[in-house]
Amino acid sequence: MDKLKMHSFDGVERNIEQIGRLFPDAVTEVMRDGRVEHAIDFDVLRQELSDSIVEGREERYQFTWPDKKAAVLAANAPITATLRPIPEDSVGKDGTSGGFDSENLYIEGDNLEVLKILQETYLGKVKMIYIDPPYNTGNDFIYEDDFSRNTAEYMKGSGQYDKAGNRMVTNTENNGRFHTDWLNMIYPRLKLAKDLLSDDGVIFISIDDHEFANLKMMCDEIFGASNFVSSLIWQQRKGGGNDSRLVATDHEYVEIYAKSIETLTKRWYVPQVGEYLKRYREVEKDGRRYYWDTLVRNGLQNPIVITLTAPDGESVTINSQKSKETVLKGLEEGMVRFTKTQNGWSLHHKVYMKEGQVLRSILMEYGTNRSAGNELSQLFGVAVFDYSKPTSLPKLFCQLCTEDESIILDFFSGSATTAHAVMQLNAEDGGHRKFIMVQLPERTDEKSAAYKAGYRNICEIGKERIRRAGRKIKEEAGLAAPADLDIGFRCLRLDESNMDDVYYAPDELRQETLFSLVDNVKPDRSPEDLLFQVMLDLGILLSSPIERKEISGKKVFDVADGFLLACFDRDIRDETVKAIAKRKPYYAVFRDSGMANDSVAANFDQIFETYSPDTVRKVL
Repeated sequence: MDKLKMHSFDGVERNIEQIGRLFPDAVTEVMRDGRVEHAIDFDVLRQELSDSIVEGREERYQFTWPDKKAAVLAANAPITATLRPIPEDSVGKDGTSGGFDSENLYIEGDNLEVLKILQETYLGKVKMIYIDPPYNTGNDFIYEDDFSRNTAEYMKGSGQYDKAGNRMVTNTENNGRFHTDWLNMIYPRLKLAKDLLSDDGVIFISIDDHEFANLKMMCDEIFGASNFVSSLIWQQRKGGGNDSRLVATDHEYVEIYAKSIETLTKRWYVPQVGEYLKRYREVEKDGRRYYWDTLVRNGLQNPIVITLTAPDGESVTINSQKSKETVLKGLEEGMVRFTKTQNGWSLHHKVYMKEGQVLRSILMEYGTNRSAGNELSQLFGVAVFDYSKPTSLPKLFCQLCTEDESIILDFFSGSATTAHAVMQLNAEDGGHRKFIMVQLPERTDEKSAAYKAGYRNICEIGKERIRRAGRKIKEEAGLAAPADLDIGFRCLRLDESNMDDVYYAPDELRQETLFSLVDNVKPDRSPEDLLFQVMLDLGILLSSPIERKEISGKKVFDVADGFLLACFDRDIRDETVKAIAKRKPYYAVFRDSGMANDSVAANFDQIFETYSPDTVRKVL
């Protein structure tokens, strides 16, 4: 029976493991703080790498800024925070308020900490990430990160939290660290995001001119320049701008990077629309649409000159892109035909409508900032959010690179446009895509329309948008809506660990407090709180189905159809342990202090060895 670690992954530890797989002899053991730990022997690693080492002031290509080392450390540092379920803010799959069966997630909290927490569970599982981070215009919030102190100490820090407890500052242009602060903020988040992407995953990042160049260089470093897909130019407004001093800026960018570009074998098509569709008037028996296009290509530099005999015996000579043999075969198969025109005989061939049109790098028909504002105003009746993106933009990205069961992440979710887009696309094509939204609960301005409408922070806006958008999507789809369309979300909130500090540092327990600590769980935490921290620790998807059962008179959580059975009740006796063991779960988790007596604790492992020896047993 092992103890759960109950903290996020240690990035340094994982890096050591990866180096160890490549160079096992470079991994050694050292004594630190009375404990033996793995470490890298750089002398051995240096020998393995030979001449490939760059040191000191030797010139090399690199992208750096003040505090870059701190940004790297921020990505790797483990934390003990957790995610607590908020059922009252959640919505069921069918839109029922308070329901908790949705596979979508809405997470309130600092996205850096949330990304760390999600590493264990969602490592390599996210198919697409779309983010619209602060553009660093001088009015954006930049989140300052410091994990060297515990939460209580950090809260006492000067000026890093607002009155609501949100860790953020406004990065004004007169700040000497204007670019540095932004880079320090975005770097660890993108580094963690990369690890969450699946091998065929893709990230889309909206940005404007302020940090476009820096973002491109940073992503080249994090994702690899070879995994760069494209820089899209999105027309974010139409008209106006006559009051601009020199140039009216009508665009923003979307940077696209793949986890591994070699895995992107599917061509990115967008649906055919408008005039393009009108030409495909003919329809085959199998439903394929086509039109007849001329084979004559008079403007070719090196045409293939072919001569054929028309149905009336007339000799016809044309400049063609196709060989004579190919044209003759097409005539036999009905793919090519002679057509009588005023100018004589001509040759035409069938052109079938493709799956779509290859994505162009300039996006001109995918909404604007104004249309995005109109979308929100129609949902809420007032303009509750500035500078949101139109639903059509993340919806397009989902269409390009996701499949039926894909997970889509947005960790700067704002008004939850991405969630809206995912639900809309699922309603249209019957998909089962799942979204994870992450947003810091930044306070709304007291003078804003959102505040006057009763929304005190951005999370309240995002959650309400999902509720309203889900209802609207379902109503508009009517009977055509997929029966299993998920328009809900599980609401989770970032918080300090459920465990008392002594759980993480038992050696620091003083004799005078020994007998006061009957339990290592904080008194204000519920069994549901414990369950989600356990799921995070064991790498179980937070969207997994959860059933509450009674086994031998005790409350037991059944997660993912028996994959995990967790009981956090007290006074656990042999009969309860035996009943759970007989169900043969993959994981069985109990409270360390939940055993009724020493006899039950002593019999625990033997009971499982008898009834379910393969079950992994854990305690907290």
